[in-house]
Amino acid sequence: MIKAVLDSNIYISAILFGGRAEEVKNLSREGKIEVAVSEAILTEVGDVLKRKFHWQDWQISQVIDDIREFSNLVFPEKTVSAILEDEADNRILECALAGNVHFIVSGDNHLLALKEYQGIKILSPAGFLNRLTA
Repeated sequence: MIKAVLDSNIYISAILFGGRAEEVKNLSREGKIEVAVSEAILTEVGDVLKRKFHWQDWQISQVIDDIREFSNLVFPEKTVSAILEDEADNRILECALAGNVHFIVSGDNHLLALKEYQGIKILSPAGFLNRLTA
């Protein structure tokens, strides 16, 4: 089974805009890939929905509960400081290591610029979907 971490921006794009991000999220919901998530990622999803999109707490709770249903919650023990420009991006790397995943799916330029971290490939949603069908 292919294992991946979805960046918080993938969840938000999937929820608000659909497209490739939603396709990736749905692969997990359908049991075609395994997704690892951490409390830090869930918190960031909630914070962005509240701060940038003015969602109500009950709406955010529903989204977080939904993500928990199709994801494996992991508890990172190792702290990473690979991305200096945006410290929060390191939480994605920490989750990926803790989840022992093959891929990180992100729309974030800081993460995508790495291309790979400790053997974990970092791809855009389109790149990830192409990789699965190749």
